[in-house]
Amino acid sequence: METANLTHHILSRYNEDLENVRNSVLQMGGVVEQQLADAVAALLSGDSELAERAAHRDHEINSLEIAIDEDCGRILATRSPAASDLRLIVAVIKTITDLERIGDEGEKVAYAATRVHGIDRASDRYRELKHLARLALEQLRTALDAFSRIDAAAAVANAQRDRLLDSEFEAVQRQCITFMMEDPRTIRRSLDLMMVARALERIGDHAKNICEYVVYMVLGKDVRHRSLDAVAADLDQYRNLQSAVDQR
Repeated sequence: METANLTHHILSRYNEDLENVRNSVLQMGGVVEQQLADAVAALLSGDSELAERAAHRDHEINSLEIAIDEDCGRILATRSPAASDLRLIVAVIKTITDLERIGDEGEKVAYAATRVHGIDRASDRYRELKHLARLALEQLRTALDAFSRIDAAAAVANAQRDRLLDSEFEAVQRQCITFMMEDPRTIRRSLDLMMVARALERIGDHAKNICEYVVYMVLGKDVRHRSLDAVAADLDQYRNLQSAVDQR
């Protein structure tokens, strides 16, 4: 009886450790998401104080990454996770790396906000940038939601939307080039906006990576260099097999 109680205690503590790590990733994701939202809001409104606060949150993001990484290392060393638990730890380590890099891109947007608004601008020139920023935020938010629910189908669907973000990024680039050709005085500002657009596009890429890690947790396959259509087909096959097993 004592052995059974000890085993139950160890398993309960182990499950608690895994859940705490997963929750820490979501906490880090929330900080990253808020930093990006604030940086974009600062860029569009000209709020330099908000931009500074957003930029300084990068230190908090870095600290969270280190703490989660240490927790994962401790679990690997003391618990020897296997199967789905091991995939969770691997996915967490990879996810926090991408979140930290999103934080770096958010910091770039925040610092750009402090520069761009020292230059006269026409508000309508931010129209496409607003849309690009909204797409990047939505992709990040949906990736984190898919991670929280370990929802591979939602992850694949979100990763497929990265094509739309890439298309919007190219549109912003073309617009900035047109501005510079029409009026050389806009060159500095247009270069800043192109840098922001590139940062937002990269955020979409990192969010897509997080979605791929969610699929890895479910299927146990590394799908980073496979077409999303093929991944979706694998997922459909997996769901059909699971449904057949459940019906037995």
